[in-house]
Amino acid sequence: MAADDTDISSNNFIRNIIQDDLDSGKHKAIQTRFPPEPNGYLHIGHAKSICLNFGVAEDFGGQCNLRFDDTNPEKEEDEYAQAIEEDVRWLGFEWSKLCYASDYFEQLYAYAIELINQGKAYVDSLSAEQIREYRGSLTEPGKASPDRNRSIEENLQLFANMRAGKYQDGEFLLRAKIDMASANINMRDPALYRIKKANHQRTGDTWPIYPMYDYTHCISDAIEGITHSLCTLEFEDHRPLYDWVLNEVKTPCHPRQIEFARLQLKYTITSKRKLNQLVTENHVDGWDDPRLPTLSGLRRRGYTPASIRDFCERIGVTKKDSFIEMAVLENCIREDLNQHAIRVMGVLNPLKVTIENYPEDKTEDLTAKNHPQNPDMGTRTIPFSKVIYIEQDDFLEDAPRKFFRLSIGREVRLRYAYYITCTEIIKDEKGKVIELICQYDPLTRGGSSPDGRKVKGTIHWVSAAHAIDANINLYDRLFTHPNPAATDNFIEYINPQSLTRLTQCKLEPCLAEADTSSHYQFERTGYFVKDTQVAALTFNRTVTLRDTWAKIDKQNNQG
Repeated sequence: MAADDTDISSNNFIRNIIQDDLDSGKHKAIQTRFPPEPNGYLHIGHAKSICLNFGVAEDFGGQCNLRFDDTNPEKEEDEYAQAIEEDVRWLGFEWSKLCYASDYFEQLYAYAIELINQGKAYVDSLSAEQIREYRGSLTEPGKASPDRNRSIEENLQLFANMRAGKYQDGEFLLRAKIDMASANINMRDPALYRIKKANHQRTGDTWPIYPMYDYTHCISDAIEGITHSLCTLEFEDHRPLYDWVLNEVKTPCHPRQIEFARLQLKYTITSKRKLNQLVTENHVDGWDDPRLPTLSGLRRRGYTPASIRDFCERIGVTKKDSFIEMAVLENCIREDLNQHAIRVMGVLNPLKVTIENYPEDKTEDLTAKNHPQNPDMGTRTIPFSKVIYIEQDDFLEDAPRKFFRLSIGREVRLRYAYYITCTEIIKDEKGKVIELICQYDPLTRGGSSPDGRKVKGTIHWVSAAHAIDANINLYDRLFTHPNPAATDNFIEYINPQSLTRLTQCKLEPCLAEADTSSHYQFERTGYFVKDTQVAALTFNRTVTLRDTWAKIDKQNNQG
C-alpha cells in the first residue's frame, strides 16, 4: 500500500510524478528496476539508486526487479553479480524478479532486424576514429557515413554475417539511422551493435556481437513492463534516444525515463574505473577495504544498513548535482550506533598503572552497564586488580591547569571503579614514562566519594591480568582532497593517515568472544566492529565519537 500523500510528496519529485501517474490512471501498478553492470562492486552511490528504486516500488505497492546489464563480457564477472545480490539484500531489499539483459539477446537481435527492415538502421564499416571524426561537434553538424545508404538487403546480410562471426572485432558496426545534424550528438546515428568475440559468463560463445547499452536498456525496460525508468542525470541527454528506440521498434509498453542527481560524496571516489584502479594497483586491500565507499567496504567497517538507508533519505532526490559532506554519512552511523552499540572499555595505547595500596592477590568483579540509556541491554562484569592499563594520553607529567586527567598528585575517577591518585612515575632509559604508581581510595568503589569530594576527570581502563590483546585499525578518509576525481591525478591525494594499525591493544575480556554482528562503543574512543576477514583478533573503527574533520571541512568551504 502506498504511503500517505503527505509522506510521498514531501520526499522527492519522483514520488510526486509517480503519484500523478497513478491518480491520472496512466498506470494501475508501479514497476521499477535496479540495473547495475556486474563489472565491479556496488558503492554508496548505488545505494542511493537502490533505495530509490526499491523504495518507491515499496511505497506505492509495486515491484522492483534486479537486472544485470551484462552486455560487456570482457569486464563482467559472476563474482561481481553475486556481490551485488548480497549488497542489495544486506540493505534490506528483495527483488520481485532477477533478470539479465542477456535474457533478451534474441529479442534485441530481432528488434534490430526490424529497424533494418524499416530503413532505420545500417551496417557501417567506419573505424571508431572515423566515426568520431564524422560525428561533428557541439557547434558543427556531423556528416553521413559512406555506408549510410546501403540497401536493406545488404544490411540484413551483413548483420547476419556479423552474428555468424564472419568478421573481426571493429570491422563492422550496426548504427541507428536518425539525424547526423541533430543538436543532440547522441542522436547522430548512434551505435546499436558492435562485434566482440568474447566469452560471456552466461551465454558462452553463442554471441560474437553484443548490443550497446543505450539500445539494450530501454528495450529491457519495456520487456519487463517497467513503468518508471529512474536513472542519473548523465542519461538526460540520452533520453531522446531511449524514446526513439521504443517508438521505432514498437515495444509493448513505453517506460518513462526520469533523471535524478547522482550521489557525489566529498573525500571519496565513486567511479568504478577509479575504484578498480585503487584495487588493482594495491593502494587499498581489495574491494572490501573499509576505506572504500563500496558497500562491502562500508559493511566491513561497521556501517549498518539502517544508517545507509537513513543517509539516502536525508540527502533526498533532486535534479541538481551537488556534493554531500562526509559528515552527513558519518553522523548517520553515529546516531544509529549511539542507540544500539554495546559500551565496553578498550585501551589502544596502553600505559601501565600499578595501584600500590591495592591487595596483591585481590580481584574484584565490578558491574558495568552495556548501555547507559538503555537498561534493557543489561549489564556485564568487569574484573579489577592491582595492575591496570590506561591510555597514554590520559597522563601528562607537566599538565596544564585545565588538564583533568592523571598527573603527579592529581586524582581521577576510574570508570565503574575507584578514585586513584598518581604518586610516582617510572621512566625508561630514554626518559619515556612507562609506568605510573598510584594510590586508590577503597571508599570510592563505584565512582563516588562518601565525603562528597569531586573529581573532574573520569578515564577508562582495563585490568592487566585479564585484558586481551587485539589489533585495532583506525580508518580515516581515503583522500585529503574534497573532490579527488576532479584532480589531474587522484592517486596523489591519497591520505597517508587513512589507516593506522595498532597492535597489542588491551581490551575487556568479554571481547575475546565478540559477536561479529555486534557493534561496540569503546568508551571515549569511538565505535568499532570485529573484522571477520582476518585471523587475529582485530577491530575496525567505524567512526569516531565526534566529527574530527569539521574544522577541515569548514576551512575548505571557506577557501
